[in-house]
Order: sequence, then structure tokens, then C-alpha cells
Amino acid sequence: MDQPTASSAASSIDSAAAACSVGMSTLETLDAAVLEAVTIAQAGLNGRASLAVVFVAGRHANQRATFEGLSEVIAADTLIAGSVEGILAGGCEQERGRAVVVWLGRFPEATLVPVALEYRHTPDGGSLVGWPADLQSRLPDNATLLLLADPFSFPVDRLIERLADDHPGLPIVGGMLSGATEPGGNVLALDSHTYDCGAVGVVIGGGVQVRPVVSQGCRPIGRTFVITKAEENILVELGGKPALEQLRSIYGDLSDNDRDLVRKSLHVGRVASEYQDRFQRGDFLVRNVIGADPESGVIGVGDTLRVGQTVQFHVRDAASANEDLTTLLAAQPSTTAPVGSLVFTCNGRGSRLFETADHDATCLQERFAGLPAAGFFAQGEIGPIGQQNCLHGFTASIALFEPADPRSRGEGSR
Repeated sequence: MDQPTASSAASSIDSAAAACSVGMSTLETLDAAVLEAVTIAQAGLNGRASLAVVFVAGRHANQRATFEGLSEVIAADTLIAGSVEGILAGGCEQERGRAVVVWLGRFPEATLVPVALEYRHTPDGGSLVGWPADLQSRLPDNATLLLLADPFSFPVDRLIERLADDHPGLPIVGGMLSGATEPGGNVLALDSHTYDCGAVGVVIGGGVQVRPVVSQGCRPIGRTFVITKAEENILVELGGKPALEQLRSIYGDLSDNDRDLVRKSLHVGRVASEYQDRFQRGDFLVRNVIGADPESGVIGVGDTLRVGQTVQFHVRDAASANEDLTTLLAAQPSTTAPVGSLVFTCNGRGSRLFETADHDATCLQERFAGLPAAGFFAQGEIGPIGQQNCLHGFTASIALFEPADPRSRGEGSR
């Protein structure tokens, strides 16, 4: 990638124990709301933050001058912020209306490298600009990229492809901003710089590690199949038979409820990594079924498919989304408790999907009581399935922050 368009000096932090805190405000004026949220968050941290993450929602979201001043009122080595539709703070979800959430993290011996990216159109095609020179050849140990991106101007899929080549194995966790309905309406901030396009983020590693939890809200039905014929996004044959015929073969064994979900919300999950004998929840990258042809027996999927991949049909509803998230959170190791979390959940979740309020926030708190968590309702969520980073929909992509195991340090970077 080309050289940075914004300053990107790495910062190394060596202070007290790892800790996070969060503050939220719904005050009428943005400056007052920022100060209240910052005061609450800083009181919970008791010291300078390594990383500050700020989300601004509702009528506050496009007030760029306040974004530019965030670094003056928040004591943090690196700050990223964005305008959003709704926010999450602790166990609360504020889906609509004005709100500000400030999340602070202090991570001893961590390395943070801020990133400001843009996509430029050139005669030879598009170009991603802004990857820091500090990260061209080597990443910190345990590195993860936290990313906030503008959905109108930044092609996250291009970045995912590029980093898969340049830094294979680097997880990306984040979301597409949701604070505007037209190009140029979102605001992103990196320290004192603001942007109305592109993406901002931070590569974080060293003394902290980020554990991604990506809940796509689906559950598998039937059995797995191997693709024996496919044409781009068209599923032609599964196990040597027409794809639609194989779907019908499992349909008859489903419950009435699952049959109804097949008609309303059918998906196909393909295994992200074939290098395993058994597949379970979290191993599948789930994509929509966009249509089927009863005559030819083919099924259209919102993904590129190839012969030899293992796939399984999936369905999604509120119950399956709840089951998926709670199961994935329950599976997280309890030996190293997270000290904080950032949550990027789809704006199609919340009250649009669940009958109970604060669903995703509550699930996280039930698993990790009192965990300082902040997040927003996104127009697309970024997170890895296996070793493959993906842009998702209807997903909760969660970053759990843990102190790095000293035994894993110094073993080289991705």
C-alpha cells in the first residue's frame, strides 16, 4: 500500500495493570454529553488510556467540530471515533436518539499503531492508501486490526484481500459506520484528524491480545455436503446431485418451524477452513440464498463458490441468533478473563430482531459480569471466521481484550 496520509507513530505503553472503562451520556448538547461520558469513563480507569474509542449517535452524529476536539478532552495515546445510528454501553443498547459512548483501555506494554486509510481511483484501477510504514514488514506480536469504515467510500473487501496477501493471519474486527444515509455524511476521527470518507483504526498487539467472537446468528440444519459443481455464486451440484434436490432431501426431516424458516430465511454456510475433520458452530461463513431454479435445480448464493468446498444449509431467526451468540460466548476460555470489549452489531439486530431489549449487550454481561463494553449498530460487521476475515450482515462481531500471555510474546508476528 502507499504511504500514510495521516501521522501513524507507534505508541508503547508500560503502566499499571490492564484495565478498561466505559461512560455513556444522552445529554441534549453534544459537548456536554462528551464531557459527561468522558468523566464517567476516566473515573473508572484512574489513569491515562492507551486507547480511546468514541461513538456518537443521533442528532449529535454529524457535528464535526466536536469530533476534532475529542483528543483535547480525552487523555489517551490513540483515539478513534465515528458517527453511528445507535450505541451500546455496558448492558444497555441505545438504538435511536442522541447518545455518546466513550470507551477507554489501558494496556501495559502494548503496541498501538494508528491507521487512516482511503480508497483512491486511478487510471489503473483502485488503490488503498494509508497503510503505515511502521507496519509494512512486521506487525506487533498478537496483532489485531480494529477498524471503523465509511460504507459509502471504503471497500472493506479490497482491504481484506490485500491484507490476506501482505499479512496473512491478521484478524480484523470492526464495523461500517451507520450515522448517515448518503455519501459524505459520516464522520470518522483519528486523534485530532477528522474524515468524511475512508477508514480509521488501530493495529494493537504486544501486551494485549484481542479474542474475536463472531456470531452470525444462524444455526445449521441437515447435514454437510461437498460441492461437486459450481459456477461463481451458483450452487449446481452437492454430492453429485442437483443442489435443490439435496435441499429437498433434508427438508422432509425438519420440524414444522424449521421448514418455515427454510422458506423465509435460508442461508448457506461454507466451511472457512477445510483442514479439519469435524465442523461445528463458528466454522462456517454464512451467506444468503438469493434464489433457486426448480427446473435446473441450482441455488444462487451471495458468495463465490468452488468445487470441493464443504457447505451446510443454515436458517436464521431470533431464537437461532440468541442461541448462536450465547453458545459462542459460553465457549470462550474462562482461564483469562477479558478486561474489556468492543461490540459491532448489525442495525438489523436489536429490537428489529429480538423481542427483548438490550439483547446482545445483556448476553455479553451475562457471560462476563461487569465487563466494560462499548459498541454501535453497524451497516456491516467485520470479523474473522477461522483464519478468514469477512464482511458480514446481521452479525455481532465482538472484540474481547485480554492481557497477552507472556509465553506467547516474542514468537514473531503475523
